[in-house]
Amino acid sequence: MTDLIRVCGLTKRYGTKTVLDNVSLSVPKGGITGFVGANGAGKTTTIRAILGLMPLDAGTVELFGEPFGINSSQSVNARIKSRIGVVLDTCPYIGDLPVKTTSSIMKAAFRGWRQGRFEDYLDRFGLDPQKKVKDLSRGMGMKLQLACALAHEPDLLILDEATAGLDPLARDEVLDILREFVADDMHGILISSHITSDLDKIADTVACIDGGRIVFDLPKDVITDEMGLAKCRTSQFEQIAASGAYQPNTMKFIRYEYGIDLLVYDRFAFKRSFPDVACERLTIDDYMQLTLKGETR
Repeated sequence: MTDLIRVCGLTKRYGTKTVLDNVSLSVPKGGITGFVGANGAGKTTTIRAILGLMPLDAGTVELFGEPFGINSSQSVNARIKSRIGVVLDTCPYIGDLPVKTTSSIMKAAFRGWRQGRFEDYLDRFGLDPQKKVKDLSRGMGMKLQLACALAHEPDLLILDEATAGLDPLARDEVLDILREFVADDMHGILISSHITSDLDKIADTVACIDGGRIVFDLPKDVITDEMGLAKCRTSQFEQIAASGAYQPNTMKFIRYEYGIDLLVYDRFAFKRSFPDVACERLTIDDYMQLTLKGETR
């Protein structure tokens, strides 16, 4: 399967501070890669690096199988950019412009601009064409960016917190549009989000960054369908630890006043071995918390 995005070993330093440390990830055709992490972990910096908006100290970026960035020719970069739709965490359009006027700017930038498609999305999203950009709520600004990103018929969407500020119904509508976008197995999406429940619904792969490093990059189904979260009493936890079910240093857990949350790698095998221990389906957020904050034994 061809990767629409392939980044390898991205490293970025500001003085003595390393903000990206050997970051690698990919987005295949037909795939949605969710990108998660705490605020300041490196999500937006990685996206800016992928988009060629900053020089790198090391690493490579390939989009559609071609090198992309400040070291590539302007003609190559321009051709690649024409195939990408971008939604940033803040609306970048001039505040005093009416919503409808943003199309004039985008039309000049993208040969594939489809005015009718843009207007259809404005209508679908309930955006007032006469309203000034600066008067849009955060959620409406995100919808405007998404309308612009989709109107030139890109092959790849790169979305930074695209569902932030949207109410649940609007988020579900956007998620439906993203599913439609990749349905033909020719398009792909990289989406960063702190709303991991959205990624539970649409992501194929989930990569997590912490302190500028990728700490996991897994198929979402492995997390949500194979793994589990055991809710243990202390006595049950010690019984599991003594059973030999886990290799040394593979037990990931978080202690609470009421008990212990334990990461389970094979939910169904665990239930057979420990039928008296409650074990539920794992979410992306559960796995993040256990990976980033959990103890190891």
